[in-house]
Amino acid sequence: MSVATTELSASSRLFSSAVVRELGKTGRSGLLARLLDQSGVAAAMNSDATVGEAFDRAFGQLRRLGNRDEYVYRTAIAQKILLGRHNLRTATMLGEARVGSSKADVVVFNGTSTAYEIKSERDSLARLRSQVSAYARVFAAVNVVTSPSHVAQVLRQIPDGIGVLILTSRFTLKTERRAVTDSSRTDPLAILDFVRVSEAFEILRGVGVEPPRVPNTQMRAALRNVFTDLEPGPVHDLMVSTLKVTRSQRSAETYVQSIPMSLRAAMLTLRMDDASEQRLHDATRLPIGAALAWR
Repeated sequence: MSVATTELSASSRLFSSAVVRELGKTGRSGLLARLLDQSGVAAAMNSDATVGEAFDRAFGQLRRLGNRDEYVYRTAIAQKILLGRHNLRTATMLGEARVGSSKADVVVFNGTSTAYEIKSERDSLARLRSQVSAYARVFAAVNVVTSPSHVAQVLRQIPDGIGVLILTSRFTLKTERRAVTDSSRTDPLAILDFVRVSEAFEILRGVGVEPPRVPNTQMRAALRNVFTDLEPGPVHDLMVSTLKVTRSQRSAETYVQSIPMSLRAAMLTLRMDDASEQRLHDATRLPIGAALAWR
C-alpha cells in the first residue's frame, strides 16, 4: 500500500464512529492521536492549531475528487440539503436507516421522506437496483448521490422515478435527474418493519385504529395483520409526522453549529447525551499537541 493511500485511509478513519464516540465518552481518544500521525495531518499543522482544525484539514483532503469516501457524500447531504434547504427545527436526518437487508445511507424527513443512497467513486454498483427498489417501498422519494465518473452507469441501472444527484468537484450537489415523490407506491408492511413498535402505535392512532393488545412476543405479528389492510399514502404521511417528533433533532441545532463543519454529519447520525456532546465539543478546542499526547 502506498504512503498516499495509507494517509488517505487514516484521514477517512478520523471520522469513524469509533473516534467520535470515544471523544464523547472520555473527552480524549488514543485512536484519534494515532490517526492524526498516520494521516500526515499533525505534521502539516502548526502546534497551536486545534483538534477541530485538524478534522477540517483532513476533510479538506478527503473531499478532493478521487479521494472522496461515503462520509464526504454524507457531509454534502447534511450541509447542502438538511442544513441548507431545511433546518433542524423542521427536518430530521437519519443515517444508515435499515430497510430489509439494506441500509439507506441517509434519510431526511421534512414534509415528506427522502432516501439518499451514496455511491462514491470508491463504491461498487452491484446492489444498487435492489437497494433503491427496497427504499422506494418505505420512502416517498429516493435519490442516488454519486460521482461524475459513475453517473452514466447509475442512470442505466436504476428505475425511472429514482433521482440522481452528482457531487461535483466544487463540493456542490447537481441534480442530474429529479426524483419522483410518490407516497402511494410505499408499502405499509415495509413501513411497519422500519419503525419502532411505539411509532407504529402512533401511526395506527392517526388512522383511527386502536393498537392491538397482545403480549410483546406476539406484537409484531399482530401489527402486520393490521397494517396489511391500511392505505399506503396515509401510513407514509403519519410515519413522517411521527418520526419528526420521536427522532427530532431540534435540540441539536445550536450544538451542531458550534462544532467543526467536518464533524456535523457524524454528530447528526450518532445519538449522544448532553455530557458526551460537551466533552466532544471541548476536545475540538484543544491544541493538537494535547491530542497527540493521548497516544
